[in-house]
Amino acid sequence: MGKLVVLMITAFMDMVGLLMVLPLLPFYAKDLGAGGLVVGLLVSSFAVAQLLSAPLWGRFSDRYGRRPALLVGLFASAIAYVVFAYADALWLLFLSRVVQGAGGGTVSVIQAYVADATRPEDRAKSLGWLSAATNAGVALGPVLGSLLLGAGRSTPGLVAAALCLVNMLFAWRYLVETRPVDQDAPDGRPKLRSRDAVLRVITHSGEPSARLIWIYAIAMGAFQGSSALLALFLADRYGVTERTIGFFFMYIGVISVLTRALVLGRAVDRLGEARLSRIGSLLLATGLAALPFTHRIAHPETIAASAGGLLPMWAVALLPYLTLALAVGFIPLGTAFTFPCVTSLLTRVIPSGERGLYMGVQQTFGGTARVVFPIAAGWAFDYYPALPFLGSATLVLGTILLGRGMEEFVKPPPAPVGQPT
Repeated sequence: MGKLVVLMITAFMDMVGLLMVLPLLPFYAKDLGAGGLVVGLLVSSFAVAQLLSAPLWGRFSDRYGRRPALLVGLFASAIAYVVFAYADALWLLFLSRVVQGAGGGTVSVIQAYVADATRPEDRAKSLGWLSAATNAGVALGPVLGSLLLGAGRSTPGLVAAALCLVNMLFAWRYLVETRPVDQDAPDGRPKLRSRDAVLRVITHSGEPSARLIWIYAIAMGAFQGSSALLALFLADRYGVTERTIGFFFMYIGVISVLTRALVLGRAVDRLGEARLSRIGSLLLATGLAALPFTHRIAHPETIAASAGGLLPMWAVALLPYLTLALAVGFIPLGTAFTFPCVTSLLTRVIPSGERGLYMGVQQTFGGTARVVFPIAAGWAFDYYPALPFLGSATLVLGTILLGRGMEEFVKPPPAPVGQPT
């Protein structure tokens, strides 16, 4: 548990630094003459750099250890924050995002570290605690960034860089290595290259590891695509503005943190990772599919009058928001069950010598989905606002079929004859 606490603190501090500068990026770019397209490219450049670097970080950590990979990634992030702080041209903002994205590829290293440091039956719970810590950083970082901006334009970037260096020293002091370097796969197979591992997911999609990676990527894409359009949907249906949208995302964040910290572990113990991941996919699909069918009531007094006084007007007016809260709530609840369980299952169906590599491959496919799905969803939203949510829900439902029978691949080996089970 001590190793997990250190890793949670490291991940939390890293996410605080990232979110201190991320919300400020569009304003910095606008001051330098950028429009919406350039801002979109800035955001995408991070995701592209991250998805390209993730398998390389995974292979690096398999060969040289998790700890060195994480320390190098944190140092790269510190450099990116300094560039961001003093960026006086758009190309410097792009440089900071690319360097930051490349350093952010260490997400896969952190996941592999958890797999190394925990027992198989505890991995989903541990990954849930880790993601709860990062979600807490997501909630705190933007507030700190806005407050620090009052001390000068470069202050948030410099403080984020300093925080990253402190985080690096903390990890260097307290984070112990969990991965013996140059450890071969148990079955003696030659180690895969990053490119070969990515291609294998495509060409051998029936393998357990490939199926889990596809489940993760589709669910991640559906979640990111719907999140990108949630503000537009709520503005169209409920009149939500930039002053009130933050409360909806705070609601999502609170559900996500509480579910991962308080519910996930018990649910895994009761249901198992494979079954819980399918339940999570069902919840996510339900929330996405239900969202387009929620509407604000324009004239609640008319409905209250037609009900003959059985329902007060305030109850009629509140009912659509309750259904909206329920539909939106299913989304973080579903992701909180799906992502940690799928990642934990992936660590159990691949050799220990390839954990870092496959964690990176998972992030590559997930990163690709984070780029492709929002673009496709935005196009579909312009055509028919309900289409991206219904389409995403259909794809997520399809992943339940991919996860069928996964229990067979994660059963513990039978005990020797004469040994107690």
